[in-house]
Amino acid sequence: MAVGGWLDLSTGINSHPYPVLDGLETELHRLPDPAELATLTEVARDAYGAQRNVAVTAVPGTDLALRLLPLLAPPGPVTILGPTYSGHAEAWRDGGRDVRVAKALDAISADSRVVVVVNPNNPDGRRLTPGALLAMAARLATVGGLLVVDEAFADLEPEGSVLPHLAGEPIVVLRSFGKFYGLAGLRLGFALGDADVIARLGRLVGDWPVSGTAIRLGRRALADTDWQATARARLRSGRERLVGILTAAGLGIAGGTDLFQLAVAPDAVSLHESLARQGVWTRIFDDQPGRIRFGLPADDQFDRLAAALPEAR
Repeated sequence: MAVGGWLDLSTGINSHPYPVLDGLETELHRLPDPAELATLTEVARDAYGAQRNVAVTAVPGTDLALRLLPLLAPPGPVTILGPTYSGHAEAWRDGGRDVRVAKALDAISADSRVVVVVNPNNPDGRRLTPGALLAMAARLATVGGLLVVDEAFADLEPEGSVLPHLAGEPIVVLRSFGKFYGLAGLRLGFALGDADVIARLGRLVGDWPVSGTAIRLGRRALADTDWQATARARLRSGRERLVGILTAAGLGIAGGTDLFQLAVAPDAVSLHESLARQGVWTRIFDDQPGRIRFGLPADDQFDRLAAALPEAR
């Protein structure tokens, strides 16, 4: 959305957020209620389709959770399925781990003890089936390993989530709240899966991991299936419109989700800079010099992007 004259397309955050409730001021005058927090985790478990025995903890954004996981995961080499969100490699390297990047599951070395997958992937939207993920978890189970699945964009395609299939496998799934619901500043997320890792993560984030405001809004939004269905349809339509604008400007599409599209552009850096001079901010990647990512604009900003692209090129 446009902020201070900028059209910020560098993120994958829904520009039509879940409506904020009135009367939340009272939540700021007291510590979060443990019973309400427990209800939030139950609502999240149900919303994500996980079985009742799957462990879950709320976290103040999944970015914190992924940076704490190196303290909790089994020792040994870490392989990240890439290219993907750079925060994962940063977290594991900062945790002193030997970090490798593989381009396919079958290219992951046998000595890996932790495997990290973003599904759907950011920035190219690569998808892996629940069956493929469960097979990798079974392989890691034989060596006491752990599979970490970042499902930050899985709310767009819940049928692809591995969570409904969990039955005690060594898997930790991270679910972001802010992206699909458009409330990134709320700092709410969830970690679900392996009981031991989730319990230890819960102890690290403490008794009040998220605010009372986050608890109240999260409970309501996660149970609001009508809003979710409407949002998915709106985002799907917006993605089709965005693809049309990008292809009309001569850009190829390398993949994406309903919240962002990754375009092929040999001149990605100069295109990014030219768009910036027009107040349009995109995302480019050091490790993918011919790619540029466009987040989904708000409804009233598509025309601005459509006008900026031909001039930029």
